[in-house]
Amino acid sequence: MAFSIASVRRTCVRPLIFLGLIGLLCLPLAGQPGRAADQTPPPPHQPSNEALQADPAAALKALVDGNARFVAGKTVHPRQDIERIKETAKGQKPFAIIVGCSDSRVPNEIIFDQGLGDLFIVRTAGQVSTYASWGSMEFAEEVLGAHLIVVLGHTKCGAVKAAVELPKVPGHIVTLINEIKPAAQRAKSMPGDPVENAVRENVRMQVEKLKGLEPVLAERVRDGKLKIVGAVYDLETGKVNLIE
Repeated sequence: MAFSIASVRRTCVRPLIFLGLIGLLCLPLAGQPGRAADQTPPPPHQPSNEALQADPAAALKALVDGNARFVAGKTVHPRQDIERIKETAKGQKPFAIIVGCSDSRVPNEIIFDQGLGDLFIVRTAGQVSTYASWGSMEFAEEVLGAHLIVVLGHTKCGAVKAAVELPKVPGHIVTLINEIKPAAQRAKSMPGDPVENAVRENVRMQVEKLKGLEPVLAERVRDGKLKIVGAVYDLETGKVNLIE
């Protein structure tokens, strides 16, 4: 049987091309050695919870830094593995108390990029607090050792809007509105959006209320052991803005 030069070339070249393609598929992508391992960035340097409990200013910085990662899309979800689960099962040492709104769009650990056992969270609509909430904060401060409280409001808050517009509401919702009414009244004389002004005023007034809450929180504030600050979370940007 006669073989032509062309048929010989086809017979030899096709297997070589196939083997070459197999080799390319087996190589790692250019510039991405160990790509699967590199997809998760290293956890950020953050002092231990015990160190942050002893330094409220550093605790606040840890929250600010975590929120900056969240806004930039660079969250690392620290301290959320099985080792942390086992560690916190033995006890908790949260470094901050967040007094926040129950709004489902403001999940505290996510927006601050923190993990299990880092934050002690008290949440109600409009972050309105009364006896049970105050007792929870005192427990976290006195027993668990957290010396930073952040009162966290957020833009477009439904509870604050209701206090501004005073619609007819059912059941116990009116108790929330009544607690926010003073802030809504104070915001009426301010230029700008009345709801957003009331959101900020509500946070400011709640901070002042907690600073003067006797006998525990007020005493810790006077001693310089407890820091209480206010902040507002922006639903559109994800940024937490501190309030003076």
